[in-house]
Amino acid sequence: MKFLFSAFVMIALVGCRDREHKPASALAPTPAGSDAAIVVGNGSGSGSGSADDAYVAGEFKSGMQRFKDVAVYVDGKPVGFLAFGELPITLKPTWVKHKVNIDKPLDCKECKIWKWGEQRYYRFNDYLRAIGIDPKTIVQIHVQGPKETNTIVATGHDLMQPNADDFSFFFGLHVRGKPIPHVPLNFGNGLDPDKITAVMIYIHKTPPTFDGGGYVVDGRPIEGVPYFGEPVRGGVRIYLDDKLATIIKRQDLDAKQAVASSDGELSWSLWGFLKSRGVDTSKVVEGWVIRDDTRQEKFPTSALASMTFEAPSKSGKSQSGAVLLGEQKVVANVIALHTHALKADELPAIRPDEQD
Repeated sequence: MKFLFSAFVMIALVGCRDREHKPASALAPTPAGSDAAIVVGNGSGSGSGSADDAYVAGEFKSGMQRFKDVAVYVDGKPVGFLAFGELPITLKPTWVKHKVNIDKPLDCKECKIWKWGEQRYYRFNDYLRAIGIDPKTIVQIHVQGPKETNTIVATGHDLMQPNADDFSFFFGLHVRGKPIPHVPLNFGNGLDPDKITAVMIYIHKTPPTFDGGGYVVDGRPIEGVPYFGEPVRGGVRIYLDDKLATIIKRQDLDAKQAVASSDGELSWSLWGFLKSRGVDTSKVVEGWVIRDDTRQEKFPTSALASMTFEAPSKSGKSQSGAVLLGEQKVVANVIALHTHALKADELPAIRPDEQD
């Protein structure tokens, strides 16, 4: 029994150890359908629904658990999140061939057990351009893995090399789940962690260095995100033209600014909240509710301007990380505002084989 237990522990340790490299596959585009139509789902979650996505109260989080939400920071300022439903609409996938298992009949020895399929990848350089950053202006980009010491470090020079087209990410459940990096051989500092917990981009600020325990800035160890502090997490993110504008967090709402809704719950003016956070709504044309990483309901400015929202507690009528919009109590995990009416070919499309 002791031998079996020791063997199990060794297998677990090897499985958890980060890879230095994995086989690289060229991210050459292959023929695929375009992202031309929206697929409306009926989910009410904000992630994959896996155990990793289970809610953990902030006061019980420690270490890398604080990085549950994969935020993107530029010089210490959060600008977005690496979640499928929150990707910039101008960011298009690169489709990569991969093998897909086939359930073959048990009595068929000659039947194939796999077929060719495609998986969506997103190039980091394409993502940077989509959020308005020229990759060659970057001093360093840090793609943090399960630990600070598992961070991929690449320079602007690295991003200009031909193999940078292979520096990308995909999602563990096609269009849901955690983002996973794909790193070409001999790229950056050569590390290749098995998931992403944060992305830090340095343009004007000096990138941190690393010691055996984590980040160091000006000789001082840093806890959390350099130049920011505790990782941003939770709340309902609001984007304006694909840029993170603000976050609704229940604990930050001023009860004095609330009014009683028809069911007696406290509610706040959406436009009033945005104004209090310095968000310019004067050019907004439409807004989309994102739920379960999918764009669902669309509202014109006329409806948004008079709309209120409730922020129920996690034990209340809605799941965690959501607000209820308007009289219909539309569940929103993310709200995306746009200053132009989106066309069909601008909206992300989810293929049927990605909805498993």
